[in-house]
Amino acid sequence: QVQLVESGGGLVLPGGSLQLSCAASGSILRIDDMEWYRQGQRKERELVASVTRDGTTKYGDSVKGRFTISRDNAKNTINLRMNNLKPEDTAVYYCYAQVLAIGASGEYVAFNKWGQGTRVAVSS
Repeated sequence: QVQLVESGGGLVLPGGSLQLSCAASGSILRIDDMEWYRQGQRKERELVASVTRDGTTKYGDSVKGRFTISRDNAKNTINLRMNNLKPEDTAVYYCYAQVLAIGASGEYVAFNKWGQGTRVAVSS
């Protein structure tokens, strides 16, 4: 069974920084795109940043220049460095991965996996 576990959330002052991490574990053969999404209160879930297996990155317009996504393929992890945080960054942040894994009968199984989320609050 494949799991994604996020960590690093918390409460921070406006202008502060946090780093989120997401680690994938289980019978993983390969992970293609890995992404961070967030969902604020009474808001729809939105893409924050994505990184392909070869390291190509994309960012949501509201975080460009402030957030940096990075990836370690050997460890199946991604990080999200968040600088100059603003109150509007307050949300639950979710890790997402496109996974190719080995199923229970030894077959190859491709699926999308979500983590359970980590909460980020930016407030004075």
